[in-house]
Amino acid sequence: MLVLADTTVLIDYLRNAPSAERLESLLVRGDVVCTTAINVEEIVRGLRSADQPVATRLVAGLVIVPLGAREGWQAGAWRSHFGARGTTLSQADCLIAAGALSADALLATGTPKDFPMTEIVVEHWPVGR
Repeated sequence: MLVLADTTVLIDYLRNAPSAERLESLLVRGDVVCTTAINVEEIVRGLRSADQPVATRLVAGLVIVPLGAREGWQAGAWRSHFGARGTTLSQADCLIAAGALSADALLATGTPKDFPMTEIVVEHWPVGR
């Protein structure tokens, strides 16, 4: 199984909170954990200096799903579709979701409300202590 870990899950992992065990169990089973460059940027932006070595190892061990024109098109279509119905979605979340769609990956997130797209499978991973 391919699991795209959203930023909330990756930060939880760095803090050794609930998602850490869940991610570890996926890896032990032989599942593949991936993310996008957007999630990497979001981690680095809020990174505590003490967490930098662990974050560097974490990112190095993840498959980075590429984002190109197809994913940009899909993200824009979702933003337009939901915006017309009064729901504002962030550019970053739509691009992350488009990456999950392209990779045929389950999207693991602590904020499933940010991903209302029916074309992807979103799994809620509660985060925090």
